[in-house]
Amino acid sequence: MYANSGYNKCPKLEVIYLNVDTLISARWVIPVEPANKVLENQSIAIKDGKIAGILPNEKAKLKFRPAKQYQLDDHVIIPGLINAHTHAAMSLFRGMADDLPLMEWLNDHIWPAEQKLVSQEFVEDGTRLAVAEMIRSGTTCFADMYFFPDVAATVASDAGIRSVIGLIIIDFPSAWARDADEYLLKAGQVHHKFRNTPLVKTAFAPHSPYVVSEQSLRQINTLAEEMDIPIHMHVHETTDEINQSLEQYGKRPLQRLDELGLLSPRLLAVHMTQLEPAEIDLIAHYGVNVVHCPESNLKLASGFCPVGKLQANGINVALGTDGAASNNDLDMIGEMHRAALLGKGVANDCGAVKAFTALEMSTINAAKALGLQDMIGSIRKGKQADLIAIDLSELESQPLHDPVSQIVYSANRNQVSDVWVAGKQLLKSRELLTINENQVKLSAIKWREKF
Repeated sequence: MYANSGYNKCPKLEVIYLNVDTLISARWVIPVEPANKVLENQSIAIKDGKIAGILPNEKAKLKFRPAKQYQLDDHVIIPGLINAHTHAAMSLFRGMADDLPLMEWLNDHIWPAEQKLVSQEFVEDGTRLAVAEMIRSGTTCFADMYFFPDVAATVASDAGIRSVIGLIIIDFPSAWARDADEYLLKAGQVHHKFRNTPLVKTAFAPHSPYVVSEQSLRQINTLAEEMDIPIHMHVHETTDEINQSLEQYGKRPLQRLDELGLLSPRLLAVHMTQLEPAEIDLIAHYGVNVVHCPESNLKLASGFCPVGKLQANGINVALGTDGAASNNDLDMIGEMHRAALLGKGVANDCGAVKAFTALEMSTINAAKALGLQDMIGSIRKGKQADLIAIDLSELESQPLHDPVSQIVYSANRNQVSDVWVAGKQLLKSRELLTINENQVKLSAIKWREKF
C-alpha cells in the first residue's frame, strides 16, 4: 500500500568538500608524535602550507577537494629530516685533507684554505651545493654555522628549504669580520634582516670555547636572551680541547660555560664526545640540548658521544651531519643508521638507541633543540607541512615488516622521492624543482679548479 507514497525515498545528501592545496595519499604515514605509531593507508591534506588533516585514504577522498593530489602506494611519509649541525658552504671542501685528526685538519688545512678562498661567492655556491644535496636526502631544515650567514640565509630561502642560520662568532679575523666586536655587530644586523623571513630563523654560533673569549661569550649569552634565540656551539669535541682548556684555564670547557651562565635549554652543545658522569648530570640539570654527529666524530676519531646515557638522563639529543668537509656527506638517513648502531656499541646494549629513537633524533628532538617543536618535527594538524616521501618498493627494502626499521637500517637517501617544505614541493620523483642541478655541478667544478 505504500509502494508509490514516497515514504521509502531517502532525501539526497549534499556532500560538502573542504578545498585544500594538496592531498598526499600513502601506504604508510609515520607521524613521530605519538611515538612508535605507524598509520596505514593514510592521506595528509595541506592548506596554506600547513597540515589540514590526516585521515584514512577513503575518508580523505570524501572530505577534501585538492588542487593537487599524489598517490604514493609504495611510499612512507615522514616529517622532513632536520640537520641540527652543518657548515653548509664547506661542501666545497669535500674530500680535501681527509684522514687527519681534528686540530691538524683545522690548523694546517681548513683554516688556511678559508683564509685564501672564503668570500661571498664561495658561501653562495657552497651553500647552494649543500642545500641541493640536503633536499635530495630528505632534509627540510638545517642549522648552519659559517661565515657570510646572510648569504647562506638568502640561498636557503630562495631554494625553499627551512634554515636556522648561525650568527658566527670567533676571536680572529676572517673575510666576514675583523674582530669580535664586528662579528657581534653583524650578528645583530643579520638577525634583524631576516627576522620576518618565514623560512629563516637565527641562532648565535660562537664556534667553540677555545676560539671565543669569555667577554664575547658573556655578551652572546645576554644578547641571546634578549633576542630569544638559541646558542649553537661545538663543545667537548676532542680530548685536545679538554687538555688545552685545563692547561689554559685550569678547568674543563663545560665548567667554564657553567660559570659564564651559558648552560641552559637555549644551548645546542655539538659533539659532546668527552663527558664525565658529573657533566652528564650538569647538562641534564640545565636542560642543555646535545647535537650528535656520529659520522664526523668517527671520521675524525674525536670520540664517542654517550647517547644512551644522555637519553637515560632525560637529555634531548638531536642529530647533525657536521660539514661535508669532515663527513663527507649531508645524508641524515645515513646519520640515523650510524647513530642507532654506534649507540648500541658504545652502551653495550642493543636497545640503547632503537630505530624509532634515531628517527626522533632527526625530527622532533632536533625541532625541540632549535625551539621549533610547535612548527615542525612531527606530522600533526596545524603544523607546517614539511614532509618527505621514501619509496620502500625497492628490492633492498624487501620484505617489509616494519617501515621504521627499513628507513633506519636498510633504506638510503636515493629512495627519497619527494620533498615538501611548508607545502611547497622541492623534490618531485628525485628531480629538484627549485635548484638547477647542472649549474650546481658546474659551479663545484669551477671551485675545484681554483683549489
